Amino acid sequence: MDREALVLRNRAMAAAFHATPTKHRVRRLALGTIGHLPIPKQKPRDQERILLIRPDHVGDVLLTTPAIQALRRARPTAELHALVGHWSADVIANFDDIDYVLTLPFPGFTRQTKLNWRSPYELLLASASNLRRIGYSSAIIFRPDHWWGAMLAQVAGIPVRIGYDLPDVAPFLTEAIPHEYQHAVLQSARLVERIIGALPAESLTLRYPVAEADRSWVAGYLSEWGVEERIFAIHPGAGQWVKRWDEAKWASVADTLCDQLEATVVFTGGDHEVALVRSIISHMQHRACVMAGDTGIGSLAALYERALVVLGADSGPLHLAAAVGTPTVTLFGPADPVEFRQWGSPDKHIVLTSNIGCRPCRILDWGGDDPAHHPCVREIPVGSVLEAARRVVNVDV
Repeated sequence: MDREALVLRNRAMAAAFHATPTKHRVRRLALGTIGHLPIPKQKPRDQERILLIRPDHVGDVLLTTPAIQALRRARPTAELHALVGHWSADVIANFDDIDYVLTLPFPGFTRQTKLNWRSPYELLLASASNLRRIGYSSAIIFRPDHWWGAMLAQVAGIPVRIGYDLPDVAPFLTEAIPHEYQHAVLQSARLVERIIGALPAESLTLRYPVAEADRSWVAGYLSEWGVEERIFAIHPGAGQWVKRWDEAKWASVADTLCDQLEATVVFTGGDHEVALVRSIISHMQHRACVMAGDTGIGSLAALYERALVVLGADSGPLHLAAAVGTPTVTLFGPADPVEFRQWGSPDKHIVLTSNIGCRPCRILDWGGDDPAHHPCVREIPVGSVLEAARRVVNVDV
């Protein structure tokens, strides 16, 4: 299939994917009805207690924290409770701005098979009962399309519920804000503005607190590998295959930068990405340090903090690298950098994309479709990645 035909094919498939299917239109009618049910509200509280709902994984949760920190500065005496998935609890728990972290296995975010159609609603009723006992003055639903979280807040009787006016979400909100397509940091800030007033973009900073214990652990780990000199990091994995670059290309980048930066490469990733890292290393000439499968959020942040640059596919760890002040080079495919690029100076955090006409399709799961039909990430050339890495590290070759 030639390139033009491929673009037309993918655009048509993306349009069909983003169209609202019949079952979702039926669900929308049901949600509108539920949203008008007379559910008793919680009694007014003397203590302002705000529930912050964010079901997503590491990267999205990190991009919410600048708004949360602004909320804390404006409401120093309020209790801020974060309701997140257990998969991101460690991320948010390290911020002193949060008083308490609650976790839920949010339906649709657990990356596990749903047991039956009733289970999400059984979980909602049980969780709403628990939230009602705690008692909240308001709730912010940070994910724009998270109707389940908005319905949870309503069933829990939280009197003020702030979110975006998307069709499935709006019936459960007391304050529905017009949705604009913009960076995720700004989207979160606009919701917080409903409580504290205007937040200029320049006041929103993304910083992750690194613990000394994690710095010491990383230093010891690298020492055991015999790594004493400068390092750079590569995080090649991503949640979906459509976001991943070719293994041989990562090997070429790693070998070349080892020479040009006079540094050792450290590969990071989860347990499920160890095989990917080993495969990349099998193509390399230089020795590499492997930390994939051995780091938590805190130690990963400490590692990235001491790196010259962190390179990788569009994923949560690249946002973590930006949050500790390290330059990044991120390869974007189907996701839109307008919404999800690293927060910070574009000169320090370079985004690379293909010029193929069907991106960004904003579809992260193409199921069993042939990967050859989705080359957006794989088209990014090795030379562009190398040039970007040298630029952010300020190295001339």
